[in-house]
Amino acid sequence: MDNLHISPGPGAPRGMTVPTGELLEQFSRSSGPGGQGVNTADSRVQLSLDIGTTTALTEVQRQRALERLASRLAGTVLTISASEHRSQRRNRAAARERLATLLRDAVIPSVPRRPTRRTRGSNQRRLTSKRERSEIKQNRRQPRPD
Repeated sequence: MDNLHISPGPGAPRGMTVPTGELLEQFSRSSGPGGQGVNTADSRVQLSLDIGTTTALTEVQRQRALERLASRLAGTVLTISASEHRSQRRNRAAARERLATLLRDAVIPSVPRRPTRRTRGSNQRRLTSKRERSEIKQNRRQPRPD
């Protein structure tokens, strides 16, 4: 297959291109129903990319990707599996599409939260409901003996 092209977006204004040589594709038999073909065709695809050494990412993008995808990585290698289609070609395309989406989302810069204040109306409503709730609870008490 060709190089993996990732469309431009936040964090990658010019897009990204992962060279084919950096992608490792492995094929195996897919599980589940499929008749006679399931036992003979290696249609499941595992697509791996070493994020730590790829030339497709800048150093800033690499740090973001390693940080955000840490739970999915084995060392610095990201592996995607695809076995939802019966043909190997469609599974290869699905795995590449999934990898592209993951990388595109991983390099998006985080936007710091802008602190906001509660509105005066929401504050008054909160205090009013607290007051009403307090009165309900006080009315449940037994009256004092005096």
